[in-house]
Amino acid sequence: MPHEIDPSFLALPLRALADAALARARALGAAHADFRFERVRSAGWRLRDGRPSGAADTTDLGYAVRVVHGGAWGFASGVDLSMDAAARVASQAVAMAKLSAKVIEAAGSDERVELAAEPVHAEKTWISAYEINPFDVPDSDKTGLLGEWSERLLAADGVAHADASLLTVQENKFYADTAGTVTTQQRVRLHPQLTAVAVDPASGEFDSMRTLAPPVGRGWEYLTGDPGAGGGWDWDTELAEIPELLAEKMRAPSVEAGSYDLVVDPSNLWLTIHESIGHATELDRALGYEAAYAGTSFATFDQLGKLKYGSSVMNVTGDRTAEHGLATIGYDDEGVAAQSWDLVKDGTLVGYQLDRRIARLTGFERSNGCAFADSPGHVPVQRMANVSLQPAPGGPSTEELIGDVENGLYLVGDRSWSIDMQRYNFQFTAQRAYRIRNGALAGQVRDFAYQATTTDFWGSMTAVGGPRTYVLGGAFNCGKAQPGQIAAVSHGCPSALFRGVNILNTTQEAGR
Repeated sequence: MPHEIDPSFLALPLRALADAALARARALGAAHADFRFERVRSAGWRLRDGRPSGAADTTDLGYAVRVVHGGAWGFASGVDLSMDAAARVASQAVAMAKLSAKVIEAAGSDERVELAAEPVHAEKTWISAYEINPFDVPDSDKTGLLGEWSERLLAADGVAHADASLLTVQENKFYADTAGTVTTQQRVRLHPQLTAVAVDPASGEFDSMRTLAPPVGRGWEYLTGDPGAGGGWDWDTELAEIPELLAEKMRAPSVEAGSYDLVVDPSNLWLTIHESIGHATELDRALGYEAAYAGTSFATFDQLGKLKYGSSVMNVTGDRTAEHGLATIGYDDEGVAAQSWDLVKDGTLVGYQLDRRIARLTGFERSNGCAFADSPGHVPVQRMANVSLQPAPGGPSTEELIGDVENGLYLVGDRSWSIDMQRYNFQFTAQRAYRIRNGALAGQVRDFAYQATTTDFWGSMTAVGGPRTYVLGGAFNCGKAQPGQIAAVSHGCPSALFRGVNILNTTQEAGR
């Protein structure tokens, strides 16, 4: 059943505030002005060993005005829902632009802010794909389900502790600009997670195993729907398997360092995509505009169309339209319609993630819709789309990929990661790793990490799985900008085969 925008959001004076702010910006000579009203409700619950250990329910509400005046940006925000206040905020944004223009001139720069053109999108409404809004579900049902799942884990042999959590978000945005675009949107997303912990009382050694279920742009049906009908995750099966998998991990031998072929499951590979492709193909980062918080990028703009990012089987897209994607939208925070485009084609870098200013600065005709602000008090910055490795049509199953390996590892689930400031040298671990001998799994190993440079790693990819191996993973907490902002983003990928990757023994490395 199609959803409607939350009536309580529509009851706010959205249009009147926008009209007042934009009229003032025009009167003060702004070349461009946009108004953004946001209400972001975030709620979360945590259980420790089946007992509540924390809960929060917060709402961030307010509006922002951004202008281009005198070739410089100006930005201001407010919470007073009167027309006079909205006009004052617009005046503050223009004043900030004038001050910025003076600073830029004093620094000897002639760079001016100009925006790539975008068609007008008048009176557009967009709502994300979900069935049951989690905020319509009683809190007691949420904590009750988490408690039930915790008890299942705690009842299993070898499980000493169980942690459970659920994060839910409803994001409403109203946008209007001086070109005539007006959009109203509603997004729902959630992130459930359970972790089992085992402790060896004799040695004091411990380890953990976490559910592989990714965060999603879905509703409550993800926790309770029938997985066979595509309604949700198969929680029953995963919760039943975790204790046995954890017990095996506790008994597993330490890995022997060396060169291995890897079959990497989507539950692990999504994070490698995020760090080594997603961030590296943000064009503001590649140009050096994003440097202080989390580095720049080795994939510099002069390498567009030239850089061999990986092997010929590597095809990566940026996508703001993927169903249930965490970065999926109808329109971004500059009024740009959602799109899908190529970032890496047949192993070659062919595209970047753009906002309107960066697109115009670098000669692109249009932004691909990557402007986002995580609250009404923050200015939109260039943020990551759903960046995904595409499967091979008719490609192999995960089992077939494993069958093509004589000496290797099969990696499942994300864990820790480390990557340099240019997104080039990295090291990743996994929740579990299985030895592969002569095309068959031969038990788990521990204390492992895979290490490579970005281009060497993706260059070693010799096969990608078919569509049936494809899973949309992701995270709620991608950080960028100063002051820091958080964005949710998904990364889809199939299982994939990599040849000759360096495997470290992390206990040996720690002892050096």
